[in-house]
Amino acid sequence: MLRSLSLRIAAVAAAVTLPLFGLVAPADAESPYERGPDPTSASVLDNGTFSLSSTSVSSLVTGFGGGTIYYPTTTTAGTFGGVVLAPGFTASSTSYASVARRVASHGFVVFAIDTNSRYDQPESRGTQILAAVRYLKSSASSAVATRLDESRIAVSGHSMGGGGTLEAANQDSSIKAAVALQPWHTDKTWPGIQIPTMIIGAENDSVAPVASHSIPFYTSATGAREKAYGEINNGDHFIANTDDDWQGRLFVTWLKRYVDEDTRYSQFLCPAPSSIYLSDYRNTCPD
Repeated sequence: MLRSLSLRIAAVAAAVTLPLFGLVAPADAESPYERGPDPTSASVLDNGTFSLSSTSVSSLVTGFGGGTIYYPTTTTAGTFGGVVLAPGFTASSTSYASVARRVASHGFVVFAIDTNSRYDQPESRGTQILAAVRYLKSSASSAVATRLDESRIAVSGHSMGGGGTLEAANQDSSIKAAVALQPWHTDKTWPGIQIPTMIIGAENDSVAPVASHSIPFYTSATGAREKAYGEINNGDHFIANTDDDWQGRLFVTWLKRYVDEDTRYSQFLCPAPSSIYLSDYRNTCPD
């Protein structure tokens, strides 16, 4: 009888302890990929709750120019979705450290890459983004390997990197989502993009004016399962090089909704948010 009682006690203890090691989402979560506390209108305008580490990737890799991976330090919250972030014309990955860290702090593995040449055009940047996606999936860093969900990768980039984001999204429909920051591209039509795509423009962008870049990109993406366009009020082309709160909110909420499948964030995308910090917002909100 004592042995039987001991076994029952051990079984109960195991049942109580086990979720601490298999922690992937709350028991009542709608998505198995929910990470972090319930979001609020304040939390989506700030850094997330995850502490971060980073690791450098050598420029000697094949297909792109190396970069830095930012990732949550915790090993008890399950794996995280990933995003490859490409720089703009003449820029480097270090120019986007602040926005990369903001996104990562909300529970993502963010790979801010360098390109083979700082003068590479959007088509080349798109090819390099996809090469970086493959590298990230290969989990060359053991620290990243234990944290990344290889099946949930998004793409992003700024300026010509944003144009490269459209290229990558157009070529690979297995990518979970795309976020293009003040994108620049000579091709204005993207009906082949199928994945959920967010375009973030800037009202006073003189390098990639929204009327001839961001808005036509958004309008033409007729094949996208979902799409949205947010325009930062009084923002210029280089707002992606800052830690702007509303840019961060749009970026993070899109990834949360379509990489993490976290419907807790739908409220920040649909209906259209009303804010003095947005000069325009458009979407194809689902039913």
